Amino acid sequence: MSMNFEQARFNMVEQQVRPWEVVDEQVLDLLESTHREDFTPIRYRKVAFADLAIPLDHDQCMMRPVVEGRLLQALELQPDETVLEIGTGSGFLTACLAQLAKHVVSVDIFEQFLEEAAVKLNKKAINNVEFVHADVMRGWQPEQAHDVLVVNGSVPDVPEHFRGWVNPGGRMFIVCGEAPAMETKLLTRLNATDWREESLFETNQPRLINASSPQQFIF
Repeated sequence: MSMNFEQARFNMVEQQVRPWEVVDEQVLDLLESTHREDFTPIRYRKVAFADLAIPLDHDQCMMRPVVEGRLLQALELQPDETVLEIGTGSGFLTACLAQLAKHVVSVDIFEQFLEEAAVKLNKKAINNVEFVHADVMRGWQPEQAHDVLVVNGSVPDVPEHFRGWVNPGGRMFIVCGEAPAMETKLLTRLNATDWREESLFETNQPRLINASSPQQFIF
């Protein structure tokens, strides 16, 4: 028996995402119209719409749909804004960001994710995304600052160099802390030195590669 993906997407939005305080109709419509199953590994396609962090290669995962919804709502993306996405992963969130913003630069340490996401987005005629193969924790720098920074991986604390990648008035979505109760934060850059920090909700997200806490040495 074949799965009714249209109904499954509708149910995901109405039974999971909307009850999780996502009320932005543009975001809800986007999550329903962007075919999440096309970005899910084939072996997990039937649970593409479940309230799960779906496993990807390299010990990574897709965010739960409710987390993606809250993220997109919190950022309040405008059509003239640029986005720097750290961690391409499946490419699903990349596709959502690209449909809301002017341009997306998506960076990943795993070339496989970039190549697969590029194919998926090309099939959907989403062509305002630039893919970059790099390690953001080991010296890479963007060509310019962006209006929005989205970090698809957790960090112990906000890396200081990330702050310089956000324009004044821009926003950063990031997951900080230690498992199992990490904190999602929305940081808004008020000016050159000042930030407003808002705690959104708790979640658990794989660590960004090379962003591990320093090892404790016992002598």
